[in-house]
Amino acid sequence: MLYKGVLKKMQTEVGNPIQYYLIFKDDFLNVNQILNKKITINFIKHQCLNCGLDKPIYRQGFCKSCFFDIPSAGDWIMRPELSTAHLGKEDRDLEYEKKVQLQPHIVYLANSGKVKVGVTRKTQIPTRWIDQGAHEAIEIIEVPNRYLAGITEVALKDYVGDKTNWRSMLKNDVTDENLIAWRNKLKQYIPEEAIPYFLDNNTETHLEFPVNKYPTKVKSLNLDKTPNYTGNLVGIKGQYLIFDDETVFNIRSNEGYYISLTIN
Repeated sequence: MLYKGVLKKMQTEVGNPIQYYLIFKDDFLNVNQILNKKITINFIKHQCLNCGLDKPIYRQGFCKSCFFDIPSAGDWIMRPELSTAHLGKEDRDLEYEKKVQLQPHIVYLANSGKVKVGVTRKTQIPTRWIDQGAHEAIEIIEVPNRYLAGITEVALKDYVGDKTNWRSMLKNDVTDENLIAWRNKLKQYIPEEAIPYFLDNNTETHLEFPVNKYPTKVKSLNLDKTPNYTGNLVGIKGQYLIFDDETVFNIRSNEGYYISLTIN
């Protein structure tokens, strides 16, 4: 069976385990259904997710010129504390920025190896946690805009990490943590203007990933260096495909790559 199209991050559906889908222009694939099957990935060309041209991908699935131009790649995406739509100040496109920034946001704790703090739109819960490969997570605050979430994350980063250790996550080198205790311990460091939005009566969310075998060492597949790869798929976690030879392939970091995928 052959699928062709530009890679975009896998769509997910909560379940036990989580269901993963690759969405192409004219077709889709439930990736869970090809676990334990041999698949071949062939890199064909680049296709910027914005302009659609065959230009090298710079970041987030965009070519370099689009990345520095389009509103959906502004600095406030990765650094929410730089959001200014609540002040009526434009970065690249105020209408777009108001739409995204002026909506409920969650500051959360997630455990994908070690406890980390993060920010996401409320509509992206629990998708954000799934994409990070977190096996447990909890909300800390729910605020009305991205800026308040951003300054809260910055304040908490002095006391808890803000990066996912993707190697530990993929090797399942994880331990359970009491995230309620973590949340309560961190409350004292939340900025004064965000404290009214503190959540103190919610519980942890636990997530189960479809992995039959975790790698002991991790080898990352780079399509620019290895444009043709064949392997037996044994797991899916975060936005990674895991193969039995301990190769892992990050779908998210290969957005904008047009591939063919053959199920042997």
